[in-house]
Amino acid sequence: MALSADKKKKYKTICEFYDFNENLILNIKYERKRFEEVAKGYESVKRALGGEEVLSGEQGEFIKKYLEGIGTTDALSQIGYLTEMKETLSKYRSESENNYKKYGSLYLKLCIACGILIAVLLA
Repeated sequence: MALSADKKKKYKTICEFYDFNENLILNIKYERKRFEEVAKGYESVKRALGGEEVLSGEQGEFIKKYLEGIGTTDALSQIGYLTEMKETLSKYRSESENNYKKYGSLYLKLCIACGILIAVLLA
């Protein structure tokens, strides 16, 4: 069950960063709100900005580099940077969605099957 929950958490976190990136691009183009206001609705983004590791492995390293690059250049360059990062975030989002759909239900079914097997053996 924990493995299934972990897959769901990774998928949710990547989706949150993708949505944040989209919102940030729109904000830079049109609204020009403060960065803190844009990040307000994204818990994983706030935790990552606070120095917490929200993902591990390759995706975790990408998130660190992604956040380091935000706000370092002018608005036009920043839009280009965020658009480039959007492609990578999209790739990670589709990978984590496939993993969650494939392995999340598999782990749940295995857990239920093991529970039934243990109940039959004990009976």
